[in-house]
This record gives sequence, structure tokens and C-alpha cells, in this order.
Amino acid sequence: MSYQCDVNTPFCPDIGSERPDNKAGLKEWAGLAVLALPTILLGLDVTILYLALPALAVELQPSSTQALWIMDAYGFMIAGFLITMGTLGDRVGRRRLLMIGAFAFAVASVFAAYAPNAEWLIVARAALGIAGATLMPSTLALISNMFFDLRQRALAIGIWATMFALGMALGPVVGGLLLEPFWWGAAFLIAVPIVAVLLVAAPLLLPEYRDPHAGRLDLLSVLLLLMAILPSIYGIKEFSKAGVTPLVLLTLSIGISGTMCFIHRQKILPDPLLDLQLFSSKTFTVALVILLVGLVGVAGMMLLVTQYLQLVAGYTPLIAGLWMGPPALMMVLAGIFAPLFARRIRPAFVIAAALMLSSIGCGLLAQVDPLSVQVLQVVIGFSLVYLGLGTIAALGTDLVVGTAPPEKAGSASSMSEMVQELGVALGVALLGSLATLLYRVQIASAIPDGVPDDISRALGESLWATTSIAERVPLELLEQAQSAFTQGMNAAATVGGVAIMALAFLSVASLRHVRVIGDHEH
Repeated sequence: MSYQCDVNTPFCPDIGSERPDNKAGLKEWAGLAVLALPTILLGLDVTILYLALPALAVELQPSSTQALWIMDAYGFMIAGFLITMGTLGDRVGRRRLLMIGAFAFAVASVFAAYAPNAEWLIVARAALGIAGATLMPSTLALISNMFFDLRQRALAIGIWATMFALGMALGPVVGGLLLEPFWWGAAFLIAVPIVAVLLVAAPLLLPEYRDPHAGRLDLLSVLLLLMAILPSIYGIKEFSKAGVTPLVLLTLSIGISGTMCFIHRQKILPDPLLDLQLFSSKTFTVALVILLVGLVGVAGMMLLVTQYLQLVAGYTPLIAGLWMGPPALMMVLAGIFAPLFARRIRPAFVIAAALMLSSIGCGLLAQVDPLSVQVLQVVIGFSLVYLGLGTIAALGTDLVVGTAPPEKAGSASSMSEMVQELGVALGVALLGSLATLLYRVQIASAIPDGVPDDISRALGESLWATTSIAERVPLELLEQAQSAFTQGMNAAATVGGVAIMALAFLSVASLRHVRVIGDHEH
């Protein structure tokens, strides 16, 4: 169980000061700026490769399966290790774990930047995920050690959540700017200067914290959690590609068994890795569902939209990244104004209104004509989708953390971060695989006899594989491949829009009793 200083705590261990009755000062807000650095970095690393993928495909020639693993191995490993690292931070020190993880993140980024093949890059992305899992619990948990005034803490958490979403939004923009003068590996090297600043500033501005009463880290729970998450996601990915196969049934069975064993063990441990009592709060559970499913829809569509701008519209990474600017701005505005609206309007209705607009955006993406290029409609639709992302990032995290009792804030923080990372990874896996499946179905009937084998394989693999040898592909076949990709994007947007619409109704039905942020009912 994570120890937290709150209004009933007379002394905060390892901070060295009496319980602060005053509001946070300049040092705390400067410390929040330091915590924003790894938070933005993690968001950037989720999406910065979206624009780098076509250039990366030309050099490394990954299969469509390898390309998806390059994109989502990072998010899967973060999701698998977040709860473990949140608990470990209580034992070794949150600031110390933050600095160790940041250094490891920089090293793994260098290895990824100079990866000689797709397999190497997948391993490097997985290492980045494990290192990244040390960063997010530390950043959010340290906020509770720095901000004791409830309104200030709610504002600080809102800023933190907005920074992660901002990093996700800016990923394609930054990627486009870097890929114009540099090679695809530059997308990874951006982590090095950010980590350098963090390592210098953290000891000066961030307090250290460890729980003197923390129990031992249960390694069996760690293994069971990994056995629950990783095989389940792999099974879902394989099912979306190949349907029901023995491998799919085996991996899903392992995942379900791991989940049941993990839950049983947490119930009998005196110091569980995850406190299951948190789920007794309906607000906590529903907010997690909104974060998870919302991120599935947004992340899956981001991958497809950034590819559309390059592979269908034909833009360079720089121009495609600039077209992603309006959605990023919409997300930032939502992150700023949603908490302000939530002070006067119940958060459930603010979230529902934003998600309704997001579903309209998905509707616009679902109506993009496969036979013509409609960039403006794509950008407007995705801007509306991002409006929902900014809102649920700003309000959803505080609903999760604020609903939990202070002594359970550490576990709640880890759960909030895990479902967001899991949502991003699942969005890429599910909607990306759905679009790929429909692409292959459409293109299979369009490839005529007599096409060289390497061109036929590229066409049947994916649009980015086709584009990598575009100079050898007949124009008519290239246009048919682009049309098939757009139809896949249409279908993914339809599925995402329905899911987001359902979340809007869920928000109103289940969260309408929550009055204002910082004043949660349990």
C-alpha cells in the first residue's frame, strides 16, 4: 500500500518538513515543470514514430506485423510494468527511480535510433517501454508530495495529464520537423537532451519520497501481471489478423488464467501489488473505462490519419506534421478549458459533450471518399476526435486519483497510467489491425495476373510496403491500394465512433453524481 502525506499526517517522512498548511510556492511549481519533461517525452514517444513509419519502412523493410510491433511494443511493456514500478518507487525512492528510469530511457533511445533491422528496433522499443514505466508513476506520485492544497493539486494533476496528451499530439508535428533534415532515428534521439535537463534539475527541485512502512515487492505478482497483460494483447492482435486459431486460443487462455491468478493473489497478500478495493468505487471504475476505451479510439485513428496524410495525400513528413497542428491545438484548448467548465458543470456532462463531438469527428473520417483526397475533412474530423482526448486526459485522471483515499493514491495513479498506455497500445493493435485486414481484403481482388512477385507481395502486405517501392508499382495499382487503405480507415473510424459515443452515455449514466473536480463522491 502506498503511503501518502495528507491533511491528517503530522510529518512527511523523507521530505523533512512539517505538514504544509500553506499553498505550494515557486519551487513546487518549478518542480512541476521538471515533472512535465518526462511526461511530454513519454507522450512524444508514443506517437512520434507515426510519421517516421514510412521512412523507416523503406530502410528496415519490416513486415506489417513487425511494423505494428514497432509501434505498440513500447505501450505494451509500459502497461505491463507500470503497477510494478509504481510500487518499486515507494521502496527505493520516487525521485531516485525517476532519475534511474530517465537515464535508462535515454540509453534505450540511442539503441533504437541506430537499429540495423526491424527485430533490433522492436527489442529497443520494448526496453523503452520498461524504462518509461519507471517515469510515469514517479511523476504523478511526486505531485502528491508537492501539492497539499486540494485545488492546487487538482490543477497540478490537470497540467500533468495535459502534458502527456500534449506530447501525444505533438509527436507527429515534431516527427515531421525532425524527419525533414534528418533520418528516422532522430525521432528517438530527441529524448537525450530532455533527459539531460531532467537529471540536472530533479535533485534541485524535486523532493525525495519513500514509504518506510512499505512491504516487500511480491515478484510472483509481477510475473502474474505480465502473464495477464502480454499474452492477452498478443492474442487480440493475432485474432484481428487471422481469426480464431490455436495460437489465439492458447494466448488468450494464458492471459485469462494469469488475470485470475493475479486477482486471487492480490486478495490474500497483506501488501498487494494492486489494491483491488479501489474498484469498489463506481466513479473510479467508470473513469478508468472511459480513459481506456477513449484512448483506444484516439490512438488507433492517429496512426491511420498520419499515414493517410503521407501515403494517400502524398505529403512530406514536415507538411503532414504541420497538418497535425490544428488537432494538437484543439487538444490543448480542451485540456485547458475542460477543468474550468468542470467547476461549474458536472464533469460527467463536460466529458459527455466532448465525446459526442469526438464521435462526430469519427463520423467525418468514416465518410472520407476512397476515390479522392480529402485532407481538410480528415483534419477537421481528427481535430474533433482530439477534443475528446484533451477532455478525458484532463478530467479522467483527476477523477481516478481524486476518488481514491489519500493512502491509496499511489495505486490509483498507477492504474490511471496503465489504462492510458494500454489504451494507446490497444488502439494501434485493434484499429490498426482492422484497417490492415480490410485493406488486404480489398486489394487481393485488385492484383491482376502477371504482376511481379515482389510487387504483389508488397501490395498484399500494406500500403506503406507498396509506397516503399512506388516507382515500380503501376499507377493504377497504387491508386487502388490507396483507395483500399482509405476504406480501412473508414471502417476503423466507424468502430471508434460507436465506441466513443457509448462512452458519452456511460459518463452521464454513471458519473453524474460527481459534483466538481476535487470534490468527488465515493
